[in-house]
Amino acid sequence: MVRPGQQWTQRRFRARVSGDPSGAPDWVRDVATVGAGGGWFEPDGVVWRVHGDLSTLAGGVAALLGQASHPLAVAGVEGHSAYRDDPWKRLAGTARWLVLVTFGSAELAERESARVRGMHRRVVGTAVDGRAYAASDPVLLRWVHLAFTDAFLHGQLAVGADLRRRFGRRWPDAYVADWARSARELGATDLPGTEAELTDAIAAAAPALEPVPEGLRSFLLGPPGLDVSERAFYATLARAGSLLVHPVLADLAGVPGRDRSGARGRAELLGVRVELAGMHLLLGRYSPSEAAARFRLGLGPQPDWL
Repeated sequence: MVRPGQQWTQRRFRARVSGDPSGAPDWVRDVATVGAGGGWFEPDGVVWRVHGDLSTLAGGVAALLGQASHPLAVAGVEGHSAYRDDPWKRLAGTARWLVLVTFGSAELAERESARVRGMHRRVVGTAVDGRAYAASDPVLLRWVHLAFTDAFLHGQLAVGADLRRRFGRRWPDAYVADWARSARELGATDLPGTEAELTDAIAAAAPALEPVPEGLRSFLLGPPGLDVSERAFYATLARAGSLLVHPVLADLAGVPGRDRSGARGRAELLGVRVELAGMHLLLGRYSPSEAAARFRLGLGPQPDWL
């Protein structure tokens, strides 16, 4: 039985992440109803388990900090997004793509990827230094994927559930290889297939990177519009995210990064792991999107909201 306080926490959190207090806007309902078969990723496989873990919250902050070190990625966001006016709408938009390609049927994942490709075709312009950019550029898409994958992988390793018992000690390689499909479908090429290749690819990209603009860095570490309790929780995630950033990107992002945080940083990350485990208990075993996928595949009951 869900207690009133627990229900309030669930609705508040899910409204922030998805834009709907139930956690099931129309696009989550599509996960349950569009297509009858499997999707791009194995049910209960490594991609499902990483993206179904609340470690993605800390990993998401790290991903944004890393992605923002590419000046053309920043130019595209600054020129074609109202994220400063409504950061939570943009968060819900990103969550939509992640959810639909992770948990949706193949039909739904393909439809969502086509929608995002269409959006990318409209994101073109010129950066302040005169260089042209296009969100559909395979090189830029590759960079966004590299930073995303690295951050989510190391978020899981640092503050998520231990996946070694389920998938073996080489599970990070499986995650990198499997998740590459999502980027290929958007037009990215030359993607790494192992954790080591991912680390090397980010290091090799360093010459094209620049320090994250201070205003954007401050925004990512403390976005507006949060109440007191949300600010405290987000500050915890932001601190964890700052400790997860790839060492090559940490100085550019103005954060400690991993491998240099020392005993204090490890202790902070352990505290975040415990806090997220508590959040899992409050929110339930499965997110609405995973519950929808399990229902579609005959692996779980019909969700109450459907």
